[in-house]
Amino acid sequence: MGEYKKLNIKDWAAEDRPREKLLAKGARSLTDAELIALLIGSGNLEETAVELSRRILAAVENNLNELGRKNIEFFKNFNGIGDAKAVTIAAALELGKRRKEADVFHKKQISGSSDAAEYFMPLLSDLNHEEFWILLLNRGNRIIDSFMVSQGGISGTVIDVRLILKNALDRMASAIILCHNHPSGTLQASDADLKITSKIKNAAEIMDITVLDHIIIGQNSYLSLADEGMLI
Repeated sequence: MGEYKKLNIKDWAAEDRPREKLLAKGARSLTDAELIALLIGSGNLEETAVELSRRILAAVENNLNELGRKNIEFFKNFNGIGDAKAVTIAAALELGKRRKEADVFHKKQISGSSDAAEYFMPLLSDLNHEEFWILLLNRGNRIIDSFMVSQGGISGTVIDVRLILKNALDRMASAIILCHNHPSGTLQASDADLKITSKIKNAAEIMDITVLDHIIIGQNSYLSLADEGMLI
């Protein structure tokens, strides 16, 4: 029996090689696995880069949004993926998130809960921990700025209402929108969610600042307390 020889991408037909395929037909012609294969460059002794990439995608049920939630250690669990390749994949996924975020920010005007959710989705939907954010708006409901208030969960983190109002007053905001994520994906407002919403809303009213909504971000979905009549 002859010595086993690993089939490298260079041994493939030219039209099947991801790099050549991209150059000839454009990036849109490549599958998700082929795009990841371009990032990692090579597979392992048993798999080509594309085969390895297919196995990585299969581990998240071929869901790129779920892949974006994974950390470096997840990628390094696959034979053939070390620090350099794991970092390359993570960097590419982060660039995709930032591009999406930049597209949303250019819109700048919030006309309903879907606009607010669209703004926060790239920031929060892929996180494995909870973050609480504030969106500052002017009188025309145009975005002034946004900032993170706390990290780690509403029930386990003290939300400083004074800090929120100070930032809103300093930036001359007329309205604010609250937002936090549920890493579990559950779209249900907890008692803690409702209590902190009421606390901030009542304090803001004293300063003539309106709390327009509290958005809860899940995985590619959201809940609007205003839409549900829960903004009390």
